Amino acid sequence: MSTPVSIAVLDETHDEHRLRALLERGLPLTSRPWHSLAEQCGMSEADVMACVRRWQAEGLIKRMGLVVKHHALGVRANAMVVWDVPDDAVSELGQRLAAEPAVTLCYRRPRRLPDWPYNLFCMIHGTRRDRVLAVLGGIVERQALQAIPHRVLFSLKAYKQRGGRYTREDDSHDRRTPQPA
Repeated sequence: MSTPVSIAVLDETHDEHRLRALLERGLPLTSRPWHSLAEQCGMSEADVMACVRRWQAEGLIKRMGLVVKHHALGVRANAMVVWDVPDDAVSELGQRLAAEPAVTLCYRRPRRLPDWPYNLFCMIHGTRRDRVLAVLGGIVERQALQAIPHRVLFSLKAYKQRGGRYTREDDSHDRRTPQPA
């Protein structure tokens, strides 16, 4: 009896597996990150980019982003501002808030009534609470949001931040070889 192995794993080369593991650590901070990855996993830069595009098309990689370690940079006053916006106005207001320079993240979420009436969330980072609140006051004034109910939630603890994981922690063997269950 054989152990079932997915076709994607069987088709993956050792170099592609190495690339997946390297991508988990994040892109190298160089002027040519794809070239640097290619050198580390024995592929050409064009092959690395083609492989990443293929993984995106297949849904293995849904998005690529940046993880900023705010606390290490001295940014410790991180406020999530939650807004109770009329449903017919949330998209337009979300776009306006997202365009504000101090807003680093803005998204819509469903309300969780009766306890949580908020449906629009935006993040403002700063070094001190009073400065973040002053920035928020400016946004409320500029955007005429005085009548929109909202709450300011400052984070109390920084949890582990990391990007996506595509390989198992103990996955150093060649993935083309099926392993016993």
